[in-house]
Amino acid sequence: MKNKVENPLVKSKNWLERFTTLLIREPQNREQLMEVLRHSEENGLLSAEILNMIESILQVSEMQVREVMIPKTQMVVIEKDSKLEKILPLVIESGHSRFPVMEESDEDVIGILLAKDLLKYCYNNSAHNFQVADILRPAVFVPQGKRLNVLLREFRVNHNHLAIVIDEYGHVVGLVTIEDVLEQIVGEIEDEYDIDENGYIKQRDDGSYTVKATTPIKEFNDSLGTKFNHEKFSTIGDVILKAFDHLPARGETLILENLQFKVLHADSRRIHLLEVKQER
Repeated sequence: MKNKVENPLVKSKNWLERFTTLLIREPQNREQLMEVLRHSEENGLLSAEILNMIESILQVSEMQVREVMIPKTQMVVIEKDSKLEKILPLVIESGHSRFPVMEESDEDVIGILLAKDLLKYCYNNSAHNFQVADILRPAVFVPQGKRLNVLLREFRVNHNHLAIVIDEYGHVVGLVTIEDVLEQIVGEIEDEYDIDENGYIKQRDDGSYTVKATTPIKEFNDSLGTKFNHEKFSTIGDVILKAFDHLPARGETLILENLQFKVLHADSRRIHLLEVKQER
């Protein structure tokens, strides 16, 4: 008895009928909508990347600012009375383009400083006339419960890139950038500190290293000549966390085995990225 071979035209027709039926009756909920989209991806009408992006967009519509914001403890801020010679190293070290400016009490954000606004004071011999207040931009404040899709629309309409996050009492609890929101849709946006997806350690032109906190201890030891205990610790992030004895914020440093470790990126849950260089 011969095996029955399904006619591909019949198969295509069956799928088309199901797809048409779904469209005619209109999806009544998210699951029905995703069923249509998944069928479209399976049949080559959508790429897997586009399908993932659409799913992420739908998820973003349910997420709130508090889920992606940078906590206040990790914000790189500038005090309103800071001198130019104090601000420039901070700008260079952090690599950011926008900085909240705070009162000395470290409670109230009074505006935003753009790094590019400092250039005229650096090259016009007018540093002696510098006052943060002269170049201060207005700060945008958003509640931590605001939905990300609403915030993204406001960023786009108002041409803002950064907002200060406040709680129900009006206290500053963090900040959120347009990049933080977009990364929820398109994935992590690479910057100068990023490492190839399949790598752990990247040597930079100045001889320092950018290292993922998830780097296995054995690989770290082999690459940098250290002797961290690979039986006691599984990753270099574990070593650093133990040495700090607390979850470090971005910018914190320590010395281990004649190496200086600096936290480049960390959130409220874990360390992500480290800078490693020889102790001077």
